[in-house]
Amino acid sequence: MTDPLGADAPAPHPCDEILARLLTLHPKVIDLSLDRVHRLLDRLDHPERALPPVVHVAGTNAKGSVIAILRALLEATGQRVHVHISPHLVHFNERIRLAGDLIPDADLQALLEECEDANGGAPITFFEITTGAALLAFARNPADVLILETGLGGRLDATNVIDKPLVTAITPISLDHQQFLGNSLEEIAAEKAGILKPGVPCVIGPQLPSVLAVLDDRAQAVGAPVLAHGRDWTVAEAPDGTSFDLTLGGVTETYPAPSLAGRHQLLNAAQAIVCLKTMAGFPAAPE
Repeated sequence: MTDPLGADAPAPHPCDEILARLLTLHPKVIDLSLDRVHRLLDRLDHPERALPPVVHVAGTNAKGSVIAILRALLEATGQRVHVHISPHLVHFNERIRLAGDLIPDADLQALLEECEDANGGAPITFFEITTGAALLAFARNPADVLILETGLGGRLDATNVIDKPLVTAITPISLDHQQFLGNSLEEIAAEKAGILKPGVPCVIGPQLPSVLAVLDDRAQAVGAPVLAHGRDWTVAEAPDGTSFDLTLGGVTETYPAPSLAGRHQLLNAAQAIVCLKTMAGFPAAPE
């Protein structure tokens, strides 16, 4: 299909109609709450209780990179990995990856319709109801691990329905969604820290000291062990840029630098490796 200026326009997607209908359910005023998603999941017979082991990822910057690297590391060790991300670039299917593959159109449409029926026309945000569909997909397809990205914040995010993830991760925090999360970095950090769970280790990427203090306070309050960049793990780039040293628990290991340039990519790779090493029952990062 070509627009009047000669550029190729995206072809219609099989799920466009159902996705448009789900958008009409959006509440006129959004009150951040987990009530709507809990109601939906109850009607869906609680798929969140039948998921593979979960890595729950929040933050502002670098979530996509950390998730992509962690997925690659896990798959390199032979693990079957589900991934949930948002938003998508072209098609909604990009948000739901099942054991390496994007969810097929027909399966996605069926799950969205199932959630639409279960919701019964009640007000619900687009992200909440589509997260329900994603959780159904992840619960019904076998995998070794699910990497689950938050949509907005953490404490009241629709993905924050996992009682006991394997590990949580918080990437660098900056100002975002201020109308919902707060006007200061510390307020936003407090919201994102809502994904921390008792006894579940949290791997924290580079943060400002005031932000790390908020995350530490929340971790102490809930009893979550913390592995924070700059304190519990550090990264040193090789002079020639071809590798980096990751020091964790007093042990230094050398890894090849990611193909993407920049020190921030070394930090992203290192955070993914620390997550992998923290996941009980999974092999260490490959050489």
